[in-house]
Amino acid sequence: MQPMSAMTDRFRQLHQSGCFAIPNPYDIGTARVLASLGFQALATTSAGFAWTLGKRDNHVTLDEELAHLRAISAAVNVPVNADFEGGFAVQPDDVARNVAAAATTGIAGLSIEDSTHDDADPLFDFELAVARIRAARRALDAGGSGVLLTARSEGFIAGRPDLDETIRRLVAFADAGADVLYAPGIRNLDDLARVVQAVAPKPVNALAWPDVTVADLARIGARRISVGGALARAAWGGFMAAAREIAEKGTFTALANAMPGGEINALFGK
Repeated sequence: MQPMSAMTDRFRQLHQSGCFAIPNPYDIGTARVLASLGFQALATTSAGFAWTLGKRDNHVTLDEELAHLRAISAAVNVPVNADFEGGFAVQPDDVARNVAAAATTGIAGLSIEDSTHDDADPLFDFELAVARIRAARRALDAGGSGVLLTARSEGFIAGRPDLDETIRRLVAFADAGADVLYAPGIRNLDDLARVVQAVAPKPVNALAWPDVTVADLARIGARRISVGGALARAAWGGFMAAAREIAEKGTFTALANAMPGGEINALFGK
C-alpha cells in the first residue's frame, strides 16, 4: 500500500478533470482483480460487503466496516473510496467521531448519505442532514488526512425521487464542505446534467445503469462513475442460477459457464 498522502493526492487529482470509472469490489480478491484491470481507483460497496458476511445491506457494524476498509485499502495500490453509509450514527458529533476513525484506515475518500432506512421517513430532516455533512467535514479537516468527502442524497433509491429536493440537498451539502456530490438512482441524463450544473464546479459521482456508457456520462459532465453493488449482484446472479438448478432440477449445466479455476488463480499471480 502506498502512503496515505500519496493516495489522497492521487484521488484528488483524478477529480480535477475528465471522467473516470470507479468500480466497487466487495472483498480483497475482487479489489485486487479490479486494480489489475487498470482502474485508477476503487470504491467499496456496503451491500456487496454485507452479503459476504451473510447480512442485509446496512446491517454491518462499525467495527466490521472499519476492518473491511483496512483490508481493502491494504490490498491494492490505488485509492479507495469508502461507502461509509450514514456514518454509522445519527447525530453529527457521533458521525464526526466515526468519520475520524474511518480516515485512519488507509482510505482516500468516504461518502456519507442522508438515508434513515426508515420506510416511513426515509431521509434525515434537511437541517440535520446538512449538519451531519458539516460534522464530517470538520472531522476530516481536524485529522489532516486529506480524505475526500462525498455527500450522497438518497431520495431516488429511498422512495423520494424528487429532483428539486435532491438538488437542494446536494447544493447545501456542497456548501457544508463536501468535495464530491452523489445522488444514486437518477437514470436520466438530463436530470443528471441538472445536478452537475447545480453543484458546479464541484464534481459529481454518477451511479451507472445497464444502458448508459462512460461516454454518455462524461458528455453531461459527470466526473466519477461507480456501479454500487452491481458487480456483487452479478456474481450472486450466476451463483444462484447454478445453485437453484442443482436444487430444483438435479442438473449441473450452469456450471459450464463457470470461469476455469486456473484462470482465476492466474489473476492473483504466482
